[in-house]
Amino acid sequence: MTTLRATAGRPPTDHTASGVLRLLLTLCGLTALLLTAATLVAAPARAADAPAASRPPTQAAHLADRLRENPVHITDQLPRAVPRSMAPDFARLAERTGVPTYVLVLPGQGGSGEDLLGAVHDRLGRDGLFVLLDESGVRKAAAYGVRAPAEAARTTTVFDLPYDAGPLRSFERFVDVVAQGTEKAEARADAARESFREGNEPEEMYIGPADRRNQSFVTGIALTGVPLTILLLAPCVRRARRRFPRATPLRPAKGRTAKGVAATGVAATGRPTSPRTAAGRSVLRRLLIPGLALATAAAIAVTAPLVFDQTKRGAAPLPGHEDMTARVERVAEGLAQDPVYVDPESPRVLDEAQLSRLHDRIERFGRSEGGGPVYVTVVPHLPEDESAGDEELFAAAVRSQLSKADGVGEADGVYVVADPLDGYIDVFNHGLRLDSLRLLFDVPEFISYGDDRSHEADDHLLGERLDALMTYLDESPRTDEPASSGEPARPVSPEAENSLPPLYATDFWPGLFVGAVAALLLLGLVVGVLGIVAAVLRRRTPPVLRTQALKLAAPAKPSEAYLRRTAGTELSAAADALAETDGAGWQDLALAWERFDAAMFLVDGDIEGLSSPGGPRTDPATLLAVIILARGARNALDGDTNDRCCAVNPLHGPSAGRRHVRVPAQGNRRRRLSLCPLCLDAATAAPHELPERRLTLPGPSGTRVPYDEPAGNPLSVLGDGINRLAAKVRETSPAR
Repeated sequence: MTTLRATAGRPPTDHTASGVLRLLLTLCGLTALLLTAATLVAAPARAADAPAASRPPTQAAHLADRLRENPVHITDQLPRAVPRSMAPDFARLAERTGVPTYVLVLPGQGGSGEDLLGAVHDRLGRDGLFVLLDESGVRKAAAYGVRAPAEAARTTTVFDLPYDAGPLRSFERFVDVVAQGTEKAEARADAARESFREGNEPEEMYIGPADRRNQSFVTGIALTGVPLTILLLAPCVRRARRRFPRATPLRPAKGRTAKGVAATGVAATGRPTSPRTAAGRSVLRRLLIPGLALATAAAIAVTAPLVFDQTKRGAAPLPGHEDMTARVERVAEGLAQDPVYVDPESPRVLDEAQLSRLHDRIERFGRSEGGGPVYVTVVPHLPEDESAGDEELFAAAVRSQLSKADGVGEADGVYVVADPLDGYIDVFNHGLRLDSLRLLFDVPEFISYGDDRSHEADDHLLGERLDALMTYLDESPRTDEPASSGEPARPVSPEAENSLPPLYATDFWPGLFVGAVAALLLLGLVVGVLGIVAAVLRRRTPPVLRTQALKLAAPAKPSEAYLRRTAGTELSAAADALAETDGAGWQDLALAWERFDAAMFLVDGDIEGLSSPGGPRTDPATLLAVIILARGARNALDGDTNDRCCAVNPLHGPSAGRRHVRVPAQGNRRRRLSLCPLCLDAATAAPHELPERRLTLPGPSGTRVPYDEPAGNPLSVLGDGINRLAAKVRETSPAR
C-alpha cells in the first residue's frame, strides 16, 4: 500500500507519452503485415487470371536459344520415336531446301504450331523456313523473309505419305517438294489432296504384332496344309480314277500280242518289260508323291520369310544410351538446384507467383514434423519417352540420378510428377514417413485428374492443384517408419518394342494344327465330290460287276456271256492295277506279271474283243482260265500269294484249306480238294450240297460239262495251283 501510494503521488513524467507512441507504431506494423500477407495470398489467384499473352514466353525463348546454337533441335522427350542422334540426318536434308531452314522436333501436344514458330522466329531474330515436327511427321511450317512453298509442301506430306512413315521420311518429302519451287509444289499438293479425296489413301509402310500373328498363322497353315493335301489327295484321286467306270475296256494296239502291249507293261519293241524295270518304275512312282510333298514344304519354309520380310513396327531407329538418359539427367540436374523443375520446352503453366508460393509450401513441409523434401517435375509423359509414359518409372529414375549429384546424397522425398500437356498429377513417396499407398491411390480426384474447369483451362489449373496437393501432404498422417512406393517394373526396351515377333512363333503353331485339319476337311470334300461323280458316271455307264465282289454269289452254271464279260472286267482291272501299282514288293510284282502275261496269251492281247459282240470267239474253259489268272495277278499285287483256288468252283476265289470230299454226283470216291471258306463250311455242315455247287461250263448242244473235264483244257492242271496253270498256258500258247 505504501508503495502504491508513493507511486500515485509522483508527478507525471514523459514515459506515458512514449508508451502510447510505441503502441501506435506496433499497431501500424501489424496492419502493414496483414496487408502484405493478404497481397501474397491473392497474388496466385491474380496471376492465374492473367492472360496468357502477359506471361513470359519461356518456351519460345528456350527454343530460340537452342536454334541459335544449332538450326536443328530435337527434343530429348521422344527417344523411342525420334532420338536426338538423328539431328545430323535432319540437317543434311535441310540443306536441300535452298534457304535457311530451322527444324524443331517436339512432342505432338507441345506448343501451338504456327504461333509457336512465329514466337521462336521473333526471339531468334533470323529469317528462314521454320519447320515444326512431332513423332509422326511435319506438323507446321512457315516461311519468314524467304520464298518457300511451306504450306504446299506440308500438305503434300500429309496426303502423300502414310501416317507411319516417320518424321525423317516426312521431312524428306517436305524438302523435296520445297526444292521444286512454288508452282510445282502447289500443283503437287493439289494432286495429293485430290487423290486422297478420291479414296486413294497411301498404304501403310509397317505392320503391327497383330499383322505378324496373321502372317505366322497363314504360314503354319500352308506348311502343313499344302503337303498333307498332296499326300492325301494324290492316292485318293488315283484310287477314284480306278473305280470310275469306263465306256470301253482298255484295248491294246491292234495287231499286237500280249508281248507288244505297252499299256500292260510290255515294251513297244515287242519284248516284255523286265519285272526289274517295272519294279524300278513302281518305286519311283511311290516316291514321287512324298518327294513332291516334302519339296513343297521346304519351298514354303524357305520362301515365307522372304515374302513376309518385315522386321520392324515403325520407322524409328534404335536409340542409344545417351538418347535414353538425356531427359532424366536434365531434370535431375535441375532438381539439384531447385526442388521445382518446369520443362522449358513445354508451354508455361506456372507463373512467377505460383512458383514462389509452391516453393514456400515445399519449404514449410520440409520443416514440419515427419515431413521432408518435395521434388516437383512439370514435364510431359508420352509413350515415346524413355520411360514409355510411366510416371512412376520416371520418378524412380530421376531419384536415382539425383542421388548421384554432388552434395545431395540419398535423394529421399516426395516426388510429384505433373504433366503440362494433359494436366495429370502423380505422387510417389520415397523414404519419408508417409503412407505411400495413400499417396498413390487416395489423392483427391481434383488434384490427380482435375475437373471441368481445369480441363478447359490452358494451364490445367496446375498452380491451384499443386497448392491443394501441398495442403493434402501437410494433413497426411505420419507413419512410424519411412516408407517407399517400391521399385516400378522396367519398360520394354526400344529394340523389343519396335521389333516384330519371329515369323515362326506366336500363331505359327496353331496354324500348323489348322493346316492339318484343313487338309483333312479338303480330303473329305474331294472324296465326297469324287463319290458323287463316280455315282453319276456309273448311272450313265453301268459297269460289269467284278467277280471278286461277287465270289460268294458266283454262279455254278454261268453262261458264256457271263464268262466273257467277267473275263474282260478282270483283265481290265488287272491291267490298271499293274500300271499303277505302288505298294507291291519285288516278288509279288514278278508273280503278278507272270499270271497276267499268261492271261493275255489266252486272249491274244485283245481285251476289248472279250466284250465286243463281233470279237473272236473264245471257248468257256479259256474264259474261265483268263478270269482265274487275271484275278490271281491282282491278288499277288495285294500280297496274297495263295496259289490255289476253290476246286469246287474257282469263281469262289482263293482256297482256305484242303479236305477229303465227295464232289461227283454219282459214286462214293472221295478226293482231297482245296476249298474256299464257304465250301469248307458246307463240307462239314451239308456235304450233299457240294455236288450242286460244282462249276460246270456250257458244252455242245446246250449241255453242261465240269470245268476241268474238256479235252485239252489247261484247267486240268488247276488242282496243282494257279502258277502251274500259268506255266501250262505259256507252254501251249501259239504266241510262244
